[in-house]
Amino acid sequence: MAGTVPSDSQMLLEADTLVYDIDADMVTAVGGVRIDYAGNKLVAQKVSYNRKTSRLVASGGVQIIDSSGTKVFSDEIDITDDFADGFVNALRVETIDKTYFAAESAKREGGLVTTFNNGVYTACAPCEEQPDRAPVWRIKAKKIIWNGKTQTIRFEQSRFEFFGFPIATLPAFEIADPTVKRKSGFLFPSFTGGSDLGYGVSVPYYWAISPTTDLTLTGTGYTQQGFLGEAEWRQRFDNGQYSLKVAGIYQADPGSFNDQNTVNSGPTGDPNHWRAMVGSKGSFDINPRWQFGWDILYQSDKNFSKTYGIEGYQAYVHRSEIYLTGLNDRNFFDLRGMKFDVQEDVLDSSPYSIDDFQPWVLPSFDYSYIPDEPIGGGELRFDVNARSIYRSRLDDSTFDQNETNRDDLVQGIEGYSSRLTAEAEWKRSFITDGGLVVTPLLQFQADTTYVNQSQASIDAVNALATTPGAMAPVDIRSDYNRVMATAGMEMRWPVLFSSANSSHVVEPMAQLFARPDERYSSAYSIPNEDAQSFVFDAATLFERDKFSGYDRVEGGTRANIGLRYTGSYDNGWATNALFGQSYHLAGDNSFASPDFVHAGAESGLETDTSDYVGLIGFAAPFGLSASLSGRFDEQTFELRRTEAKAGYVSGPLSLTSNYTFIQAQPLYGYADDRHEVSAGASLRFNENWRVFGSGTYDLQADTMVSDTIGLAYDDECFAYAFTMSDSRDVEGDDSDERRFGFSISLRTLGDIGNGTTSFQQTNASSFVR
Repeated sequence: MAGTVPSDSQMLLEADTLVYDIDADMVTAVGGVRIDYAGNKLVAQKVSYNRKTSRLVASGGVQIIDSSGTKVFSDEIDITDDFADGFVNALRVETIDKTYFAAESAKREGGLVTTFNNGVYTACAPCEEQPDRAPVWRIKAKKIIWNGKTQTIRFEQSRFEFFGFPIATLPAFEIADPTVKRKSGFLFPSFTGGSDLGYGVSVPYYWAISPTTDLTLTGTGYTQQGFLGEAEWRQRFDNGQYSLKVAGIYQADPGSFNDQNTVNSGPTGDPNHWRAMVGSKGSFDINPRWQFGWDILYQSDKNFSKTYGIEGYQAYVHRSEIYLTGLNDRNFFDLRGMKFDVQEDVLDSSPYSIDDFQPWVLPSFDYSYIPDEPIGGGELRFDVNARSIYRSRLDDSTFDQNETNRDDLVQGIEGYSSRLTAEAEWKRSFITDGGLVVTPLLQFQADTTYVNQSQASIDAVNALATTPGAMAPVDIRSDYNRVMATAGMEMRWPVLFSSANSSHVVEPMAQLFARPDERYSSAYSIPNEDAQSFVFDAATLFERDKFSGYDRVEGGTRANIGLRYTGSYDNGWATNALFGQSYHLAGDNSFASPDFVHAGAESGLETDTSDYVGLIGFAAPFGLSASLSGRFDEQTFELRRTEAKAGYVSGPLSLTSNYTFIQAQPLYGYADDRHEVSAGASLRFNENWRVFGSGTYDLQADTMVSDTIGLAYDDECFAYAFTMSDSRDVEGDDSDERRFGFSISLRTLGDIGNGTTSFQQTNASSFVR
């Protein structure tokens, strides 16, 4: 509320009638009284001002708006002329942050401390239709003390009510002034649970050390594993911020993890009960164009952070990295070092640990530059990519490791490899009088690769080249150099058809790319680290190089031919479609040449005439949209791959669904067909309540892989959510998992359950005394 009033402030007064009583030294204003004094405004039917005592007595629909924006409503107010001290009966207060007080009476002292007698506090706005209806939540107290100096609100002999029903009584507690965004104190507790951990209660303490620095200390007691301690230090600067988090526990019962053969237990009776982590994140703007940052995790074992849900570090795959990025106009620079940590449940001693196969990327580098001015009338683009990878353990599934379907693959060598790639591309579009768009293209790429691999990797590559179906000899050396030049031409002829109620564009399209063969494509040689993921579909039909990374380069002469269609209708409907095929015309087909992971094998491009690919979709004005894409055998038209998507959003209801089918690709590592259906829905059945759910079903394994259902309520002052989720392992290696979650958020008070806060939004604390 308002503080002191400057001594030179002037009072402005408006009223229908103004009466001076010289003997009593009183001034009385009657009828439509308005007073404006140093940012404080008062409206009433009658105001009497005693010049001797410097007090104002206002009556009749009194409303005060002080300099902070806080509104006070009452029938009568007795207050000093500087609005610092006063007494009010039957009042209601509304702050600028939309929090509300009401009381039988209130007293204000020194312009900073307001005491409400038999008061009520809430952050819920009154119902316009039923003002007397109890809000979602409120706190009733015999005495509420709002201290503007300490920026706290204290409740004495208080009772918490939910929808008008009392649910808790506290002798005394404090919360921060709602205008305060950061204040030291205990935050609301949260609750967790799990079969290996037992049930847990977390109590955080927030310490606002300075306007730019804070520390959060959290203690969590688990019924089965004991006490987990966490500490997070955060500091903000003018150009960025960073955080440092540490957590640790002395597990009371590490043997409880043995049932799932997880990493965090070891043998029963293992004396190594201690588990811990340290993590740090930071991001700084060096200048408007350059940014530097990091995200680092180090822990005692491979899945401590995931097991205990350490916020910010609990993802199944955590990428630790240090990066430097720059962006200016049409230039882009990115340099980063990375380490991937897979927080799996497999023991360190297992020969099939996924985490052990993850490489260090030291570093990766990307640079792109497009000159502002046209070159030769067209667009010129330069790209540079480099990566250096070190892997301490051979990622080899040649011998069917881990009982997976990924046979005869070397997904990563043991040792060190690095590659530097430079690429330049120029293209220009010409439009003929008949509307034909002709785009010539020239591209040049040069690579140099250095490999220093272990004998185990060399043996695995030799074994890979001698497996049944292998078509390439082994070419193992320490360095590889290659170049690729491409001359291309793209032709598009968009034709517009219009009717009274719609317009349609049919666009035949053809591309021709002529280039030499991919060097080393016919030998198991250059490790493939960044081009392992490969999908040929309608989205990649017209890509110049269909490989997903730089380690593989598409060679040979190829033509891509297709037909695109878009339609729009006056009633709001829209349609689109694409259908086409790719043809290998000359040279070696890169997609038929095996590499360490058989990228391109059984992709639909390994033959001279590719599979057909197509896409069709529509969007309706009432919120319905759908698409269907597929890849079909070029001879039998047998379905090789398909994806169907549908969505509906209208008012309170939203629906999404997806079906995916991928035919078996034994050479690429998948011996079985893959069928999967996923769906999600959300329904808001009144203004504040909604239900939601999602699920994924593996048709091939006849297993519901995961499902989630939930119920939520939200309004301007209160939010609640309850979820139940199940996850199941398709291969049956791990036990099923069921989790329950809930969160309750009371505006200005805090959150109960699992939630997150950002640096800028750390709210004032609440604590019991």
